[in-house]
Amino acid sequence: MPGQYFIIDTNIVISVAVFSSRVPSLCLKKILPSGNLVFSEAVLQGYADTLSNSKFDKYLSLEKRLDFLGKLIATGGLIPVVETIKACRDPKDDKYLELAIACGASCILTGDKDLLVLNPFRDINILTPADFLNCY
Repeated sequence: MPGQYFIIDTNIVISVAVFSSRVPSLCLKKILPSGNLVFSEAVLQGYADTLSNSKFDKYLSLEKRLDFLGKLIATGGLIPVVETIKACRDPKDDKYLELAIACGASCILTGDKDLLVLNPFRDINILTPADFLNCY
């Protein structure tokens, strides 16, 4: 996977950090050694806002969720977004498309139907974790 960049959306981060979901965790384990996990400021803010939500306190402490986020951030790279995109039927998800275009991503991992219906977006794969494991 050298030279390829990967984006994971917030629901995948939550699946791994809070619920230790098997398939999303396998995806992350496959991506992390490549060092090609990328984020934008908006994507990181989305992760932080969601992981800080008290509704997850019953599953995992805030400290552990933020520790996970810190470790995740340390494995990836911050990419500046240079183009505003309005293509997703849920405008909150456009930040993933903007990041993908900015870095020439190979893939966006998501379970979000609002993103999945756009697959491929400008030749960038948008895949569920299960499809990702079958393709990469």
